[in-house]
Amino acid sequence: METKGIISKILPFSSVDGPGNRSIIFLQGCNFTCQYCHNPETIHQCKHCGICIEFCKTKAIYMADGKVKFRPENCIQCDECIHHCPNLSDPRTTILTAKETIEIISKNIPYIRGITVSGGECTLQRNYLLELLKEAKKWKLSTFLDSNGSYEFWKDEELLSLCDAVMLDVKAYEEEEHKKITGAENKNVQKNLVFLAERKKLYEVRTVIVPELFSVLETIEKVGKALKPYVKEQDIHYKIIRYRPIGVRQPYREKLKIPSDCYLEEIQKWVEEQEEMKDNFIFHYI
Repeated sequence: METKGIISKILPFSSVDGPGNRSIIFLQGCNFTCQYCHNPETIHQCKHCGICIEFCKTKAIYMADGKVKFRPENCIQCDECIHHCPNLSDPRTTILTAKETIEIISKNIPYIRGITVSGGECTLQRNYLLELLKEAKKWKLSTFLDSNGSYEFWKDEELLSLCDAVMLDVKAYEEEEHKKITGAENKNVQKNLVFLAERKKLYEVRTVIVPELFSVLETIEKVGKALKPYVKEQDIHYKIIRYRPIGVRQPYREKLKIPSDCYLEEIQKWVEEQEEMKDNFIFHYI
């Protein structure tokens, strides 16, 4: 029996989620609750409470047999359902097998280099993810994962063999700061940082910059030191992402500070002065 995945959405084309043009599959469910998450509706599964139904103007969402159902042909993407969901979930998810997912993506294949599976946290649906990567390989597509680093990649050789590379989120290097941001510890994140680099499976490190929320320079510096032995032999991107309040839930939306261009330029200048990172990382911010 084929495993089915719970899909939040499929983005046909993206040029910022791995090399080349790619199709992105966002899976539902995450084990982190980041303060600055811009798509918090992907964190939990729908509890079928039905609260969102009254806010759907086009009746795209309805209740049947005690379950919230979705009519995609009626949806106008107003997002009122997720704005009023008390559970950080989305009633508009789709349940697909790996073959069904790749069939949807197949129309894009002349124009894409591969797929990137994101979330939520894609590794929470490991069995579906495994089948999806196998199907993608049949189409000769490259396979990338966007992960928060909580998964024990070093224990899953089968998954690793089907994954060409990982884009790894490092929210904060210091554990207490990481817990403050995400509600979870980061021992696995730190271990994956080195393990994936050792296996030449680390394409990119990503850190969202929020002034005063965590020790930004300390995080960047410690990532640099951890990866110093590996960056001479491979290109590892370090993407610094500016915090933006779009989609962020209250009360964090108003509480968190947006970094200015000047702030980010100072970080980049500081990075260029560090022996651990200069001439090694492909460092850029967005």
